[in-house]
Parts: sequence; structure tokens; C-alpha cells
Amino acid sequence: MALSIGIAGCSLVACERIKAHHENGAASSQSSTVKASKIRTLTIGAYTTPREPYGKAILPAFQRLWQEKHGETLKFEESYLGSGAQSRAIVGGFEADVAALSLEADIKKIAQAGLITNDWKANPTKGMVTRSVVVIGVRPGNPKAIHDWTDLTKPGYKVLTPNVRTSGGAMWNILAIWGAAQRGKAGVAAGDANAAVTLLSGIIKNVQIMDKGARESMLTFENGIGDAIITYENEVLVAKKSGKPYEYVVPTATILIENPVAVVDKYAARHQAQEVAVAFVEFLATKPAQEAFANFGYRPVNPEVQKATSGQFPPINDLFTIADLGGWDEVGKTVFGPAGAYEKATAAAGKSK
Repeated sequence: MALSIGIAGCSLVACERIKAHHENGAASSQSSTVKASKIRTLTIGAYTTPREPYGKAILPAFQRLWQEKHGETLKFEESYLGSGAQSRAIVGGFEADVAALSLEADIKKIAQAGLITNDWKANPTKGMVTRSVVVIGVRPGNPKAIHDWTDLTKPGYKVLTPNVRTSGGAMWNILAIWGAAQRGKAGVAAGDANAAVTLLSGIIKNVQIMDKGARESMLTFENGIGDAIITYENEVLVAKKSGKPYEYVVPTATILIENPVAVVDKYAARHQAQEVAVAFVEFLATKPAQEAFANFGYRPVNPEVQKATSGQFPPINDLFTIADLGGWDEVGKTVFGPAGAYEKATAAAGKSK
């Protein structure tokens, strides 16, 4: 069985190497078919946090399945970046056959560039492959007594969250705080946009480092920096799984994170990888793949696995969705657009955007 080839971050040189690999493969296919070669290559462009479930469980399982069904060796080439950065890389020429990102909005950008032509949401999970929630990771014993969003505004507290310019996780974090405030579940009156900006500004003022991705932010926390980290629930759980003594707090109100996956048709067709790309995306919603995701702290989208693993996750008092905030187009303007809530909050906090 072929080993996966991990490309941490996919530099320009690495991306060009992948592109050249596919071009050489296409040229050689003129004299022999892909089937005859008994080797397939699938390139995955993903956001940073699912590296472990993909690399340790899901990709090897799909390799075995493909070998059993088709008698072909399957190799993976993987790139992990912040969701926004990965989306821009794919649009800019990184030829991923499959995009597994944090935000629906980032998949939409690839589709708008004409690279995704299939109806990627036309399945029972509407294109989503995993779920999580935004939580607050704290030090062992929770020495700062952090219990909700308002605690992160206290003077002297050091908070970590990634940069919204590059990280989908950072955008989910901001939306969790904004939505909780707008719903009246974060110490301010419901519907008071100015008060929500003030809360957001108070937290941003205490942010010590804005890393480029959620995984980098967690590594910073692991290095002893920060009193608290705003992050995906699964990031804390995977850290605990590896022996880190972290704890986390589920705020009174937080947002349901839904992570999409899609075949990048134009690239997959160019690489003669359409068949395997479609099969891989379908595999991600199956029971074995969903159990693997759950084992690494993700909340499953498969109803059977969701029911079986429900006891792994703490209950949430008020769980809302991106739809409750008006959808990605709406928050793209009101929260992350020019003169939006995030811009106002960062300016008030004296931080650059």
C-alpha cells in the first residue's frame, strides 16, 4: 500500500511540484490508461484541524477500500492550511481534487471561480462532513475561573484566537461571540448591535496572538502562551487524546460549526481523478469515516453515528447556526465586511485587522 504524502501548508514550490506531477501523469496516460497503471493519486486541500483523522484513520481506510474494490493502489497528496488560505490557494492554481474546508463560504469561492461545477450540496448532509462547536479552552483546573464569553474581557486576561484573514476557525469564533451577544446570551441585551461590538472589542483587546490557523493557535496554547483559547471543540479533544491536560468551557450560547467537502471538478477531471474523488467524498459520510471523525472529537453528521456518540459531548444551552445569523452572505457584510462589526471591534480594541 502506498503511503500518504503530507504537504504541510503546501508552499509555492510544493504546489508546482504537485501540478507537474499531474501534468506528467496526464502525458503518460496517452500511452497507457489510468486503470492499466494500477496507481491513482488524489490530492486533498484541507483546512488545518482534521489532519489527524484524515492521516491516521480515514485516508488509510479509503486506500484499503479502493484497493479491495478496484485492485488499484491509491496515493494521497495532502495540503493543510487555514480554510481561507486554502480556498485562495485552490482558486490561485493549487490543483486539489477535493476541497475539505471549514466554511461553506470558502467552498463557494472555489465554485464562483468555475472550478466546482457539481451541485456539491445535493446529498443528505448538504455537503457537510463534520460538525463541531466553538468553545473556550482553559488551563488545568480553570485557574482564571472562565465560564462564559464575558470573562474573556477581564483586564489582564490573555486570549488566543486565529486571524480571520486566513482562518475559517477564526471566523467561527467571532460569529460565536457575535451571535451569543445578539441573542442576549452574553451579558448584553438581545439585538443591541453596539453592545455586541463592545463585547467583541473587549475580547479582541485581550487577544495576545492571532495565528494563521486554528491548529497553529492550539500549538501556541500548548507552548504555554495564553490563559484561554477560543477554538473548535475538536481541537481541545484531540489535544486531550494526545495526553495534554486541557479542559474546555462550553459558553451559554455558541455556534454550530459545519464543515463542507466538495470535489473540485475542473482539477479532478484534468487529473483523471473524478471517479476516485467522488467515491472519496461519498465515503466521508459513511459510518466508518464518521466514527473516525468522532474518535478525534468531531460531532458526526451521520445520524446513526451521531446517536451512538452523543454521550461523548457535553450539552449546550443555546446552540445556534449560521442560518440564524442570516447566512454567510449576510455576515460577510454585517460582521466581516468594510465597516462591519469585526472592523469596528478591532478598531476600538486598538488592533490591526
